[in-house]
Amino acid sequence: MNQDLRITDTGIDLFPNPSLVTARFFAPGRQEIRPGNTRAARVLKRIHELNEAAVSEALQDIDSRFSNRHRDLHGIFNRHAEQVISQVDPSIQLTPEQRLFVGALFTREYSIQASAICNPSVVLHPIQDGSDEARFIMSLRYIGGEHFSTIGFREGRVTSSGAVTMDEVGVFPQMGSQLPGTHHRSVFEASLAFQDHHPDDISFVIGVLPEHFDDSTLNAHLGKISPEVAAQPQMSALIGKIRNLASRSYSVEFERDISISDRVLWPATSAERHGMEDARFVRLVDDNSEVTYYASYTAYTGENISQQLIETKDFATFEISPLAGSATTGKGLALFPRKINGQYVAMSRSDQETNTIAYSDDLRCWKHHQHVQSAVDPWEIIQLGNGGSPIETEAGWLLITHAVGAMRTYSLGAILLDIDQPHRILARLTQPLLSPSNDRRDGYVPNVVYSCGAFAHNDRLVLPYGNADYSLSIATISINQLIKTMQKTS
Repeated sequence: MNQDLRITDTGIDLFPNPSLVTARFFAPGRQEIRPGNTRAARVLKRIHELNEAAVSEALQDIDSRFSNRHRDLHGIFNRHAEQVISQVDPSIQLTPEQRLFVGALFTREYSIQASAICNPSVVLHPIQDGSDEARFIMSLRYIGGEHFSTIGFREGRVTSSGAVTMDEVGVFPQMGSQLPGTHHRSVFEASLAFQDHHPDDISFVIGVLPEHFDDSTLNAHLGKISPEVAAQPQMSALIGKIRNLASRSYSVEFERDISISDRVLWPATSAERHGMEDARFVRLVDDNSEVTYYASYTAYTGENISQQLIETKDFATFEISPLAGSATTGKGLALFPRKINGQYVAMSRSDQETNTIAYSDDLRCWKHHQHVQSAVDPWEIIQLGNGGSPIETEAGWLLITHAVGAMRTYSLGAILLDIDQPHRILARLTQPLLSPSNDRRDGYVPNVVYSCGAFAHNDRLVLPYGNADYSLSIATISINQLIKTMQKTS
């Protein structure tokens, strides 16, 4: 911790809760659910042969052990049963209890926080009550079994004096309904060009598509390409990449009666089949004063990463789509909360080790980046990155940074950027703002302090941060004091 700054520990420490579980569809032996002599078909046959008393007794036992862990457990069982029966034998006759038992047999629990909670970002809540308190929403990365990551949320409040409280957490995590997404032609053009596809081929395949389009429009258009042309190697590869890009756009809707802290964004595409990581949320105010919440996050296949964008106005409906351009090739894109000189702006770490800045006309294509900050001091010598979106102050853009030093120790720092020329650093901390403390250094990944975003309430910086990629804490800092502590660079 920086000794020249008064950093207030709010006393809030959040730890993973393995008892927060979801009920996921389960295929025994990971076999396909299909007609014929399969394991699923044999299970259905055995259920059909059970007497009613045995089924009823089994259901009572299941209810006694699991009904208090899930919202609408029987509804889940019925949906899973229908999924099995419709694929194996739609004509099979089962009693209501037998159907519930089928659903229970094809359901498993998954602990979304089995390993850790980390990488928090925080923004002003879209609904405020008009008091001196500010309501906020904090996003978190949940790490469950097998290093599988999802995105969850918590709500809280901060007073004008900087006292922070967290609202009660939900107990029934919900995934939301996945729906088709909207595609952006500019993203396809930028992504395919970055992959060195010929401009004439790109224009031939997608040039006549509207600026925004859906799956049906894309499929109808691709269907018009003659088989002879589609079979050409370069064209076949191009069409494959177009379909892959299209698969990365989708939307998620939650029922309004589900609390925000129960809502979980669950990986839905092959690009994120191993998780959604490091969401950096920002409250962005556009030219017409319209507020939209965005977040960039890292989609992880288990081998490769890509950057995605989340868009929401209410944290109930989310639009998710890919990002494109050289500035999105690494991790950690962090959007500025407004346009600068008519363009959207983002901090980036496209070279994996320095802080850069990028500009975009549409929030989705980030074709170029410019160097901002390189490592100078020992505590940041391996690599730098941002700690979330910059915060606008009268003195400039306050950017929390992260840095890596010896023994892979992650610390937080800070720099001040020029308001109109944000590639210019005005001042910087020469010592870490926060470093791993002895009592919080051990966890899923030792010696890590990390944040994906803070926000300002009056003069207080509310800074959530992860400890050892395992638990979360929240600190507050005087913004004026923080800026005064920085060493001027120009």
